[in-house]
Amino acid sequence: MLARRFLWFVAAMIVLVLIGALVYRLFAAELFKRAMVPTVAFEETARPPGVSYADAGMWIARPDIQGNVTLWTPQCVERGGESKASVFFIHPTSFLERSRWNADITDPESQQRARLFVRSQSSAFNNVGEIWAPKYRQAAFGAFLTTKEDAQKALDFAYRDVRAAFDAFIEQAPKDRPIILAGHSQGSLHLTRLLAERIAGSPEARRVVAAYVVGWPISVTADLPKLGLPPCRSPDQSGCILSWQSFAEPADPSMVTDVYDASEGLTGASREGTDMLCVNPLTGGTGGAAPAQANLGTTIPNATLTDATLTTPGVPARCGERGFLLIGEDEPDLGPYTLPGNNYHVYDYALFWANIRADADRRLQSFLKR
Repeated sequence: MLARRFLWFVAAMIVLVLIGALVYRLFAAELFKRAMVPTVAFEETARPPGVSYADAGMWIARPDIQGNVTLWTPQCVERGGESKASVFFIHPTSFLERSRWNADITDPESQQRARLFVRSQSSAFNNVGEIWAPKYRQAAFGAFLTTKEDAQKALDFAYRDVRAAFDAFIEQAPKDRPIILAGHSQGSLHLTRLLAERIAGSPEARRVVAAYVVGWPISVTADLPKLGLPPCRSPDQSGCILSWQSFAEPADPSMVTDVYDASEGLTGASREGTDMLCVNPLTGGTGGAAPAQANLGTTIPNATLTDATLTTPGVPARCGERGFLLIGEDEPDLGPYTLPGNNYHVYDYALFWANIRADADRRLQSFLKR
């Protein structure tokens, strides 16, 4: 009798686990939103008096900072190259709290994560230029999971810091050098606004080698016409924009498309149903597909994220439906940060690190020959 009851208990636990797994699969996105979206009201705070982006303390990286994290390279990879460009890099979201809508730049956890992102991502450009990466009062991760008005206020607030940092970059960096613009996720969102509102039509636009707007959707019809630069259609083109968002298959990009389709583009037109720009990092051009053999190397981080190795071949890539970059069904083991829907957003740079490095060098050489 006791054995039978035990078997019934085990069976019941198995059923509960299966039901729990099913509920998670069905409602993972909604549960994720509830866990991450701030519930407090947005509150704007002033920058302390006298603090500006002329100060080294307002930057994660710039050429005069000792222990510059952007000089890192994966094991067995030489930095090499000659710094012929200035790189302005905007880091992705590293503030994961829901206690407020914007991070303080003195918040230790988010700043430590930001340094890790700047090192692992912007280092792809350290063979072609000196990298400038500002600290900024970024919006919380949950701001991207909701259409609340407070979320937009938080993003606008963060963008003002980024724009101030870019103006300081233009003032302080060598004025005779080409410029490479790059960002990821929230950093790329701010980069699109920077392109549309500050750079398009300005003297600085003529200095842009390429803009790597990675991990953020750009509507081909509702955004791109306002950015002042064309998409990169060929691997040796300069003065153009690259963008991609990585998903393994089967992909469920609903967490992206739900917010994207409900939004208005930079032209004022709706983004609903519009295609997103996809420049394949393996081919250097819009659309198309490339096999794993075209991938020059993926960075695989260690358990503590303090180092990484470059492995080849990496994943294949093809621009799929609506412009998402699909990397196939053989999911690479890069760590525990894959998002719901087989979204490899966190690894948009890592998946193609060596190709991005070669791409920037190639486009810079083309730019210098103009």
